[in-house]
Parts: sequence; structure tokens; C-alpha cells
Amino acid sequence: MSKMDLIDSEEERQFYRDIHEILEHAKNTAYAAVNDIMTYAYWDIGERIVEQEQKGVSKAKYGSYLIKRLAQELSGEYGSGFSVATIRNCRQLYLTFPKESYGYSMLGKVHWSHLRTIMRLDDEEERNFYLNETTNEYWSVRELERNIKSGYYKRILSTQFPDKSGQTPKFVKDPYVLEFMGISNSDKVIEKDVESAIISHLQKFLLEMGKGFCFVDRQMHICTETSDFYIDLVFYNYILKCFVLIDLKNHKLTHQDIGQMDMYIRMFDDLKRQPDDNPTIGIIFCTDKDETMVKYSVLNESEQIFASKYMTVLPTVEELQNELERNQLMYNENIGTE
Repeated sequence: MSKMDLIDSEEERQFYRDIHEILEHAKNTAYAAVNDIMTYAYWDIGERIVEQEQKGVSKAKYGSYLIKRLAQELSGEYGSGFSVATIRNCRQLYLTFPKESYGYSMLGKVHWSHLRTIMRLDDEEERNFYLNETTNEYWSVRELERNIKSGYYKRILSTQFPDKSGQTPKFVKDPYVLEFMGISNSDKVIEKDVESAIISHLQKFLLEMGKGFCFVDRQMHICTETSDFYIDLVFYNYILKCFVLIDLKNHKLTHQDIGQMDMYIRMFDDLKRQPDDNPTIGIIFCTDKDETMVKYSVLNESEQIFASKYMTVLPTVEELQNELERNQLMYNENIGTE
């Protein structure tokens, strides 16, 4: 084969790749356009159903009949895609996202499969949160369902107290749910096991942590003139533009844990932090904490140190609600002492 033949062959392969990319882009664009059009069509169907229902003598009875009859009509012409469940979802879509709402403006940006999950939520602000996160973070349906079930929004909200000013709290949850690690909720689990499990499931852990987190190191060595220290996990948040240190504890939070993290942050800022980095943040992962520890420690006023409970099993709705209520109680107790 001559040199010219080789050049032609490489150019030809590039030509085929270019055509492939054009077609893939067109396919993805068409898919997004179809999703946009169909989602708003579903909303229009829902609107028309509600209008028709309101003309019925007995709304409840007539509505049920109407949906079943419509499913039969549409399935005969358009196939099984218009089942009774789909028709009910169309109706729910219209009722959940009125035309003047923020959610309505987002319908074309979120896949129908995601919307079916989000519109089951009662709280409008929570729905809007998941609409934004799904769009911005490209969550799969499975990731969305997991985050809703684990109370992602409510766990972030539990740290949004007026005394915690600035941007930091919205990147801190309490509790963190780490059920994906496959570790039992047992006293026999040591901190090294938790650390290894986090590294083994790093992608899922970063999703649980939230926006902007990048993994830096584990057991990072920091040495002074007289001592050596090892920080369990170090991350960098490119949105906050700061390092985030995580110290893992397999016991209830203690004053020693808080003091240790305070020391880590001071050393890290002195030895590792660059001039264009913001002050370092430290999060202590513990199995439990109480209001006394929060009230009478630097946690009560620090903008750099946070303590969050971590759970190795997915909590029930009741368990999660109890945790959030306890966090609110701690906050109220702290405010009362100021």
C-alpha cells in the first residue's frame, strides 16, 4: 500500500466518523424535540380531560369512566402507549403544573419518565428543586428515585438555618445516606471499612455529596515539625473554590472529634491551601450527635466545621422525618441560648 493510499484511507475513516457524528447529533436533537412536543401534548390532553370531567353529573364516577373509555379509544389507534395509567398521568401532569407555574416552563426540559416521579410530590418547592437538579445534574430516573426516597431535598433543607449564612450550608446534608455502600448498620463496622466502601463507590458518594465535588486523596498525610497526621478523605469543591475535609467516626460525636477537625482545618489552611482558595471546610461524619454537643461547641458558630450523621441503610419516611425534626429542635435550642 502506497503512502497516498494510507492517507486516503485515514481521510476516509475520518469522513465516516464525521457523518456518524452528524447523524448521532441529529438523532439526539430529534429525540429531545419529540420529548418536548409529547410532554406538552400530554399536558394538553390532561387539560382537556379535566374540562370534560367538569361537565359530568357525578365527577368522580364520570371521571373514572372517561379515562377508561379514552384509553380504549387511543389504544385502538395509537397502540399500548396510551394505557389507563398513562391517561391518569396526563391528567395529573395538568393538575400538578398549572400554565403559570415554574414547573410548566420546565416540562420540555425533563423527560416524561422523570416527570411521572416528580409530580407525585405534594410540595411545589420540592418539585421545583428536583426539576432543577434533574436538568442540571443529568440524573437518571433511578438516581432521581433514590434521591427522593432518601429525602435529598429535605436533608439539605435541614441545614438551611439563618445562623448559617453564606453558601456553605446548601452543600451540607444531615443526615447523609450511604446505603449504596453495602455496609451493615453495626457497631462492628470500623472507620476503615466505611472509608474503603466510599472509595469503592466513589461515583455514588459524589452524587450524594452534591454539586461540584472532586476527589483529591484518602489518608492525606500532613506533617508539622513534630507530628504526622492523616486526614481520612479530602475533596475539592470547584463551586465553593475550597477544599473539603471529611473525618469518619464510627461513634457518637465527641468534643475530641470536633477539636481534631478544627486542628485539621487550621493545619490544612496553613500548609495546603493556595492563595486563590477559600477557607477549608470540614465535615465530621458520625453515627449520632446530640444537642448538647452542638450547643456547647464551636459547631454552634463555626462557618467551617459541620457534623452530620451518616446512615448505612436507607431510612424509612418516619425515620427520616424524626431526624429532620431533631435537627430543627437542636437549632431551636441553640437559638434560645443566644
